[in-house]
Amino acid sequence: MTTTAPRADVGVRQATRGDLLSVFRIEKRSFPQAWPYAAFERFLDEPGFLVAEADEGTDDVEAGEIVGYVVADSIPNHGVSIGHVKDLAVDPERRGEGIGGLLLSRALATLATQSVGRVKLEVRESNDAALSLYREFGFETHHAVPGYYDDGEDAYVMVREL
Repeated sequence: MTTTAPRADVGVRQATRGDLLSVFRIEKRSFPQAWPYAAFERFLDEPGFLVAEADEGTDDVEAGEIVGYVVADSIPNHGVSIGHVKDLAVDPERRGEGIGGLLLSRALATLATQSVGRVKLEVRESNDAALSLYREFGFETHHAVPGYYDDGEDAYVMVREL
């Protein structure tokens, strides 16, 4: 489904309180309209709040270093929940290695265990890398939301059946 194979030196696991500062730092480096630290705290108990961590150290990364994350949850909807990928980011120095696809794949698998029938997300219309990733995973643009972001940029709402 994804064209970039994930690196063997990265594992995915549930986020813990000890990961929040690293997650927040990646968020600030990744988005002009970053989530506040407290927003991540609210999702700590969600099964879909996952982090990617380096399994092995290298010259520029220590073993155990957080290199990406995804925040996804589900909302009950008449017996078939709707999943929502709320946030996904990879450390800018580790992009292009398949880590985003690995995180998204695990988040979708987690949502599937929660009786989710459909998953949605919002993405900046100018974020070509994210749009490409989401399309690789079967997401389709449902509609645009004008001025969704603080800077006035539109968002695409993308949807995928599970």
